[in-house]
Amino acid sequence: MSLLIPVCESCSFCEYLEGRRPYTILERDELTATLVTREQRGLGHLLVIPVKHRETILDLAPDEGAALMAGVTNAARLVARAYTATGVAVWQNNGTPAHQTVPHVHFHVAATLPDGGTNWGEVPRLSVAETDAIAARLRSPEHTGLA
Repeated sequence: MSLLIPVCESCSFCEYLEGRRPYTILERDELTATLVTREQRGLGHLLVIPVKHRETILDLAPDEGAALMAGVTNAARLVARAYTATGVAVWQNNGTPAHQTVPHVHFHVAATLPDGGTNWGEVPRLSVAETDAIAARLRSPEHTGLA
């Protein structure tokens, strides 16, 4: 099976994880990382990714898949609590025809907007300081259930 994958000189997600480019990393363990995306398409929009470079969901080892699903579930809980969400959107794309733009598997998780859904149009690109503020909100004891 051969999916059409976006062509990039370097993987931005790998560069974030290696500290070569600034980005807000909310959580990280041996298998996964949760990032606060700079393109907020919903409330508290996060990306859950494998730490090892894997282009699509088809490339994941079973333990990575299980760890990613646990990360997605945790991310959904965090955004639901922090934004008192009435809905949570989770989506994931594989291959250019499916609108994958970064060739590193990632799951999007966001609380829905006040009128429902997420924003599929143009959105402002936030600064790292702004995404750090979102991470602080998500980590707040009142939103993590640890208060």
